[in-house]
Amino acid sequence: MNAIDALNKPRWDDHDWSPLPPLTRDVDADVCVIGLGGTGLSCISEALKLGAKSVIGIDAVDVAAGAAGRNGGLLLAGPVDFHHDAVEKHGVERTLAIHALTERELETIQQETPGVVRITGSLRIAESREELADCEQQFAAMRADGLRVEHYDGPEGRGLLFPHDAVFHPLKRARLLATSVRARGAQLFGQTIARSIEPGRVRTDSGTITARHVIVCVDGKLEWLFPELLAEVRTARLQMLATEPQLPIKFPRPVSMRYGFDYWQQLEDGTVLLGGGRDKFEASEWTTDDAPEAKLQEYLEKRLREKLGVTASITHRWAASVAFTDSGLPIARELGGGVFVVGAYSGTGNLVGAVCGRGAAQLALTGKNSLLAPFQD
Repeated sequence: MNAIDALNKPRWDDHDWSPLPPLTRDVDADVCVIGLGGTGLSCISEALKLGAKSVIGIDAVDVAAGAAGRNGGLLLAGPVDFHHDAVEKHGVERTLAIHALTERELETIQQETPGVVRITGSLRIAESREELADCEQQFAAMRADGLRVEHYDGPEGRGLLFPHDAVFHPLKRARLLATSVRARGAQLFGQTIARSIEPGRVRTDSGTITARHVIVCVDGKLEWLFPELLAEVRTARLQMLATEPQLPIKFPRPVSMRYGFDYWQQLEDGTVLLGGGRDKFEASEWTTDDAPEAKLQEYLEKRLREKLGVTASITHRWAASVAFTDSGLPIARELGGGVFVVGAYSGTGNLVGAVCGRGAAQLALTGKNSLLAPFQD
């Protein structure tokens, strides 16, 4: 790998940002949120809307330093499984409830952080006859349940078009939301590791936070924080690359292929971002190491050149840790004593995670569980 690769810097880190200060004293709060990705920041925003007088958020690194600022920038409605598979697993009522919540969350993200979302629709393209048949099953199930989907046959291939999906700039979204909640009174701290999490108390290296409610919003490596979740949660590495701009625009909307294991989008300036391939190297990608790895990056580069037909030079290679569950449903529960935990979104954190963050705030502050209920057994 070259010097650029060694930086492990996402393409999204393309604008100025002043890192958060570390916590250096003992503090009290109504709510303490651990993790300042999209989930944690949505949780903080919701807590402020619900009238929390003091909210503190901490992160081991900084705003969206993990998967929240290092993903593919896709806003795809629904659970992680394709609709027909999700209905078989979870039933139609729960699946439709999750779909509705994520569609509503997409609208909320647009309203909270104007200018970072583009409604483009998205494509699922089949790479085999078997996958095309699976697309037909998905189409029939979605149409039967009143969801928006169209057949697609175009330059990218054959498959399905979901007309109301979107793309966004995930890191800019998180930083704008962080700026917004700070202006509304929240205190945010970076480089602040939660060394212990107890009911009403979070201990860090340089200060203790005493809070009525503690809400943990962490995706990748969640099982490190709570070993009792080891039987349910497993962390994987997701890898991506990005290119110099290549014009004219070849991909006006994001594309997923090979049952969603490969995915890409092209930005308005012509930059192509491609991720995936985890299933091709499964043994090595179930890991908490979040640095790019040569063999999978070689796979992505081959897909970029041979499948996408992109010739532009590669400028960025990066990776992030994401947690998965066997069910595909996130962890969203109270662990006891006023400690709540949400995470392990199985790759759907942009929308599902944000819904869960808001839901955790509502459950903690009001006792209402309407947002989290569809994700809980």
